[in-house]
Amino acid sequence: MARFPKNILGRSMLSCEIDILKKFKRIGVYGGSFDPVHCGHLAIASALLPRFALDILAFIPAFHAPHKKRKLPTPALDRYAMVCLATNDHSVMVVSKMEIESPEQPYSIQTLTRLIAELPDAEIFFVIGADLWMEITTWRDWEKVLTLTNQIVVTRPGVDISFDHVTPDIRERIVDLRMIGSKAVEPAPKRIYITDAVNVDVSATRIREKIRSGDESWKNDVPEEVAKYIEKYQIYS
Repeated sequence: MARFPKNILGRSMLSCEIDILKKFKRIGVYGGSFDPVHCGHLAIASALLPRFALDILAFIPAFHAPHKKRKLPTPALDRYAMVCLATNDHSVMVVSKMEIESPEQPYSIQTLTRLIAELPDAEIFFVIGADLWMEITTWRDWEKVLTLTNQIVVTRPGVDISFDHVTPDIRERIVDLRMIGSKAVEPAPKRIYITDAVNVDVSATRIREKIRSGDESWKNDVPEEVAKYIEKYQIYS
């Protein structure tokens, strides 16, 4: 039996192509390695959808995150398959292969530019974690990345966040939403929102370490179907 069923490799209800996204006006875009996708990722997606009145949230697994060049990731299709399994029961969460199918274009600036061109009528919210925010100035064309769309920076326990590393113009666009409860966000043009909507301390790195050390508690940190996939194919063993 093939490792990846036809519905995973080809066009399917689990995948998110551009023409699917064209049906929606307010779109969250959540990029990352998702190595593996875990309950923290899903909690973030579930919290941001109502908080920012998003119509849909698209996970976009990276082929190989440029800022992690020294780390060899799990094969892209395995990570894509795990995100599909994790989101399969969530009708407003979808998964895109756009970065996996374009390994020659690995940068966020390229992904966002393509999305804006393909979705001219949509309002896009680009989701990143606090750890990525703290290293944002190492990204290619980072200032342009922060001005192309709305940004949502999600804080995480144990990760300090500051704003001194970005320019004054960028700082003027920051809206700090921490400690305001679950109140919906009022619309505003291309802001950088800082939110503590989710207070979950789950790390993909720690999950991989637990698996390799034989600590079975890792299964509490990922959706059940993802745990089965990891075990069946010995992804991190």
